[in-house]
Amino acid sequence: MSARTARTRLFAAATVTLAALALTACENGEGVRDEGPSAASKSSTGPAGSTPKSAPDTAHATAGTTPTAPGTTAAAGPPCTAATTRITATEVSRPLNHLLLTLTNTGSRTCTLTGYPVTRFGEDRSVTRAARETRPRAAIRLSPRESGYAGVLLSSGDGSGDTGSTAKTLTITFKDGSTVHPALPPRGVHVDDRLTVTYWQSSMDTALTY
Repeated sequence: MSARTARTRLFAAATVTLAALALTACENGEGVRDEGPSAASKSSTGPAGSTPKSAPDTAHATAGTTPTAPGTTAAAGPPCTAATTRITATEVSRPLNHLLLTLTNTGSRTCTLTGYPVTRFGEDRSVTRAARETRPRAAIRLSPRESGYAGVLLSSGDGSGDTGSTAKTLTITFKDGSTVHPALPPRGVHVDDRLTVTYWQSSMDTALTY
């Protein structure tokens, strides 16, 4: 056998041996196999033109805060007073035995309207209660020429009220002590011990739901 033939057969045997070792490694799980794109790559890839959804933004959430009612804001401002407002008292057909108080900001600055109107009919008939269920969730801020509203239940509709009388004057007192005297109908209005007011509202309809 020539030296060239021996070298050729030795090379061939070595090649077969290496191939067998590689096959054994793959079967034992020690080899490397191309799985295509990684799982992470697949999860970050969506349909063309799509944008991955982000988690809800909770960075600005504050525990215990109360949502602001429509037409109101949480920011404080100078209080509305008799000097910067005008109040009218209007009889309404529905609900029965009700007045609608309309307060309009006549000043040049925004003012804040809080609480309920402190009213006195005649000389001795003062409001005895406010309807707590009508209390808004935030103070009402009125820009110039904007209005706020309050409803007044003058007397019981079924005649169950006591100590009724006719009042011809109305006085409303603000927190700073200033007062206004909205005009009542010439014949006056009948009031009894059911006299109740609502809190100031930003909506006329809301003020007359009580």
